[in-house]
Amino acid sequence: MRLTYQPWGETLAELADAGRRAERAGAEVLWASELHRSATGTAAALAGATSTARIGTSIVLAFTRSPMITALEALDLDELSGGRFVIGLGSGVRRLNEQWHNVPFGKPVGHLRETVHNIRLFWDACTTGAEIRADGEFEPMHIRGYERPYAVPERPIPVYLAAMGPLMTRLAGEIGDGWISHELCSPGYLREHILPDLALGIDRADGKTRHDVDVVVSACCSVAADPALARRRAAGVVGFYATVRTYADFFAFHGLAEDQQAVIDAFRAGGGADHLAGSVSDRMVDALTMAGTRDDVATRIAAYDGIADTVKLSPPTHGLPAVEIRAAQDEIIALIGELTGATT
Repeated sequence: MRLTYQPWGETLAELADAGRRAERAGAEVLWASELHRSATGTAAALAGATSTARIGTSIVLAFTRSPMITALEALDLDELSGGRFVIGLGSGVRRLNEQWHNVPFGKPVGHLRETVHNIRLFWDACTTGAEIRADGEFEPMHIRGYERPYAVPERPIPVYLAAMGPLMTRLAGEIGDGWISHELCSPGYLREHILPDLALGIDRADGKTRHDVDVVVSACCSVAADPALARRRAAGVVGFYATVRTYADFFAFHGLAEDQQAVIDAFRAGGGADHLAGSVSDRMVDALTMAGTRDDVATRIAAYDGIADTVKLSPPTHGLPAVEIRAAQDEIIALIGELTGATT
């Protein structure tokens, strides 16, 4: 398995430094998220600060940009990184799209299919000056008189899709170069729910095999000598995701339906989404995150061997002061160095 990392920083300079340190520790990909920062801006900072690790977005919100802008940003980031860029796209949830960004959500599977098609269509045709036309229900695109005067990569930029539900996961298998989970997952859920749906999607694509799709498990990782401290730091991330009713089946699979409802009740009572750690049970944290001592977390990472291709670690952030996030991040980077045998 590849060990990869999603760095954090109170400033972009600190985030870039964390990326450099994680690269030296052996992280093969550095990922940029999109919530408190733009994924593309963060990816640019990481590209400029590193030289060997690949740079990926996990994820760029697919519907809040036009496919053309997304395609152009990917081309620029690939150039900036010297051909190291991977674009990870995700639909987000309806509330985020419609209420935060004022964009139509539509039917997310069909919407994302059209978005990926148009991005790739633009990459293929943008330097020729030929008319680019794509009909569609969600992202019709018609471009005339446009010719990009710069080269595009000879190899296609890999496109990864974030997915948890069965239909979106099948789409990732069918049209994606990789699949990315959100920050909560488990080996059991991956084995029983994700991999079978990925296989169904891969079967729809002519000549495609399981080896053509990079399975990326994201994990909130909290390492501390005191396991209770590690759990407490990770609880806020669990609380953040537990507010999303779309993930009800995911929590129910782990026997955590009542635990999720307790978090939702706290959220409805006025608790901010970043400040729900006190409503999160220890069993939620144990089931869905990598929290504990270095040995505990190393064991949890090893549990994905043979079923995932890549593990993406990220520090807990929700509801924590910068000093605690910083301490958690340092522990993760040190652990990556131990597991890869690299010098940090």
